[in-house]
Amino acid sequence: MTKLFGGLFLGIGILVMTCSGLCSLAVVVLGFSSFLQEPSVIMLPLIVGGIPFALGFGAFKLGQWMLSLPDDRDGAALPRDDSDR
Repeated sequence: MTKLFGGLFLGIGILVMTCSGLCSLAVVVLGFSSFLQEPSVIMLPLIVGGIPFALGFGAFKLGQWMLSLPDDRDGAALPRDDSDR
């Protein structure tokens, strides 16, 4: 189950980072003329796009960490005590 949620977090993180990055890139490209007039405007896409990007990166790293954990079934099997038979 850990591998399933790890893969889900990994995929969600990649999708959020991609969408946030592409949106920030579009805002920067479309607003390039206003950036030349007022350079402080460049902080807007960094703030608005940076927060979801950071959350996506956190989900990506959480997914990587969960996928690196050992499988749940490795330690789940307890040794059988056949001395009762």
